[in-house]
Amino acid sequence: MSKKLVAYFSAEGTTAAIAQKLAQAANADLYQIEPEIAYTKADLDWRDDHARSTIEMKDPASRPAMSGTDAHVADYDVIFVGFPIWWYIAPTIVNTFLEKYDFSGKTIVLFATSGGSGFGKTLDGLKGSVDPSAKMIEGKLLNGNPSVDDLKKWAESLGV
Repeated sequence: MSKKLVAYFSAEGTTAAIAQKLAQAANADLYQIEPEIAYTKADLDWRDDHARSTIEMKDPASRPAMSGTDAHVADYDVIFVGFPIWWYIAPTIVNTFLEKYDFSGKTIVLFATSGGSGFGKTLDGLKGSVDPSAKMIEGKLLNGNPSVDDLKKWAESLGV
C-alpha cells in the first residue's frame, strides 16, 4: 500500500473543504500550500479586468513564495495536489510547491475546484515544474459537495 499526501492551495476555502474530505477518503495526510503573501479579495475578483491582468495571467512564469516548506514529500509515494482553477490554469503557487520538492518517481494526481472553467492546459502548465520521472495524472474537477464515499471510490479507481 502506498503512502499518500493531499497537498492543496485554497484561496477561499472551497478547495480546502474538498481536500480534507479527500484526505479522509484516501487515508492520506494533509498539507496546506500557503503563499507568503495572501491573495486579497481584489486579487480574486474574476470580474475585475485589473485583477485578471495582475494575478498570474500577466506573467505565468512568476512564482509566489510559500510560507511553509515542511510537506515532507520524500515520505510519500502518491501526492494528490489540489487547487482552484483560475482562468483555465492552476495558480502559480502550485508551481512553487512542485518546484520546491523532489517529486522524482512519485505519482501526482491533480484535482481542482472551479466556478466554471475546466482543466484547460493546467496539466501542461504544471508538468514542467517536476522531474520527468514523476507521473502526473490530470485527475478531475471536484466541484459541489462530493461525499467521502464518492471520493474514496474515485481515489480507488485511480489504482495508485
